[in-house]
Amino acid sequence: MSVSLANPTEQGTATEAALLEVRKVAKRFGTIDVLKNISLNIASGEFLTLLGESGSGKTTLLRLIAGFEQPSVGEIWMSGQRLDILPPYRRRVNTVFQNYALFPHLSVRDNIAYGLRVKNTSRSEMSSRVDEALRMVKMQDFAASRPSKLSGGQQQRVALARALINRPQLLLLDEPLSALDANLRKEMQGELKALQREVGITFLFVTHDQEEAMALSGRIALLRDGALEQVASPREIYAHPATAYAAQFIGQTNLLRGEIRDSIATCGALRWLLDETDGPVIFSLRPESIRICADGKRQTSEVKFRATVRQQFYGGPSELLEVDCGSGQMLRVRIPARGPLAGEHDFVFTLADAIRMKE
Repeated sequence: MSVSLANPTEQGTATEAALLEVRKVAKRFGTIDVLKNISLNIASGEFLTLLGESGSGKTTLLRLIAGFEQPSVGEIWMSGQRLDILPPYRRRVNTVFQNYALFPHLSVRDNIAYGLRVKNTSRSEMSSRVDEALRMVKMQDFAASRPSKLSGGQQQRVALARALINRPQLLLLDEPLSALDANLRKEMQGELKALQREVGITFLFVTHDQEEAMALSGRIALLRDGALEQVASPREIYAHPATAYAAQFIGQTNLLRGEIRDSIATCGALRWLLDETDGPVIFSLRPESIRICADGKRQTSEVKFRATVRQQFYGGPSELLEVDCGSGQMLRVRIPARGPLAGEHDFVFTLADAIRMKE
């Protein structure tokens, strides 16, 4: 892919087999810059998620690709053809909206067939393609039902089938799971990922839910105030966040701010050898990277510190501790569940787990 903040090692096949290319796109509404110089490539067959807070610009970018808005600056290309100059109906792009937008007076079958009917598809072809779409989303038994008789998950499947039946090159999904309850949402995440693999269509998914993005995506494009903060695989963006914002938005972390002086990094009560240039520094240290050091020993590649347990939160197989290192420095520590803890304990983490990053 081609993103100004991306590490070259993260680009890989997205550049070599790009289906969609967003080239230095900006969008302004009045005096407000909603998108700022976005460059992003999406590979054919990829599941890429636009992740960000409300107002970060993710839905605006989706609407630019769909053709519902026009860029103020920049270009959008797909399969070697400039996309942003085409009207929406001429783009091989379909959108699944948050509210599904099903026709309440039509049956499931007629909702799915609607796009083909508008294109004057022959009756025989329409019938076979609708049957195929119903099988794809496992809704054959509900073909005659009206949307009001369906559950939220079933309505989402119908919306997906209606979008997929037109055989788009790119499917845009604007927070399609947000209206579902927690258990159904988890179930539909698995179905959506399996469906994307089965049909092989490129999915561009929008969400503000970091766990959803981590579970579904091949890559995540994290947006912040209309700009790309980081683009990487879920594992890469979690293990090696590029900025403090990325580290805090994707999962929980401890931000260790301090300075390096005479090859010693000092972050509050924590100190370790670090052969780098003197100056201010910031590290991300994930709670699960810290463990209790029961025997008080440490390896040369580890940092040991003593802290007092202030709070403990039970989470089934694991527990989250809030520990006080002194002078007001509080850290989060995630350990395997072991029962109530109190008082002072020795803790340890490896130097490799303290990831240096930009502010």
